[in-house]
Amino acid sequence: MRIIIADDHTIVREGVKLLLTEAFPLAEIVDVSDSVDLMKHIYKGKWDVVICDISMPPGDSGLESIKLIKEHSPKTPVIILSMHAPEQYAVRAIKAGARGYLTKGVATLELVKAVNTVLSGRKYLSADVADVLADAFENIDNNQSIESLSDREYEVFKLLASGKSISDIAKQLILSTNTVSTFRARIFDKMGFHNNLELIRFAVNNNLV
Repeated sequence: MRIIIADDHTIVREGVKLLLTEAFPLAEIVDVSDSVDLMKHIYKGKWDVVICDISMPPGDSGLESIKLIKEHSPKTPVIILSMHAPEQYAVRAIKAGARGYLTKGVATLELVKAVNTVLSGRKYLSADVADVLADAFENIDNNQSIESLSDREYEVFKLLASGKSISDIAKQLILSTNTVSTFRARIFDKMGFHNNLELIRFAVNNNLV
């Protein structure tokens, strides 16, 4: 069995690798620090499980990696292991093609079970993730649904909600300020916001920051 771990924090990769080595002593386990290296390994060979973070520089590149992995190898299961609560990214990750979503806080308790579950061909959804998905389904017709935003718009939304300026966001995402301003305008139009304060209030009330 071959497992690859992608996370930009060395201590997380080492901890996950140790956990999986104990559970699967015969497995080949490789770890990488960003989505570029991850995709290089994906294109070079076959992997039985991919364990991937969402927030790897230059942004939410884990979501894009899921899509690329699904295009290249549709049957390869991807488990998202993220610091973000399920309310923030679980729906997007599952829509992108992930077979499971775990927060790093429960990784030691649930990761091995999640790996075994996706290897059997099933999705691994913890109780909190299942609740988030159910809520998202119920609110699918809500005009102010966060799921109406594209992945890039959501990325900008998150940064605006954290109080970052247009120029700060442009530098972080390696975009022009005009492009970021365009994303901000689209977000406001789709969500019905009139100013940043309304955006921040919405993010706080919905546990998105």
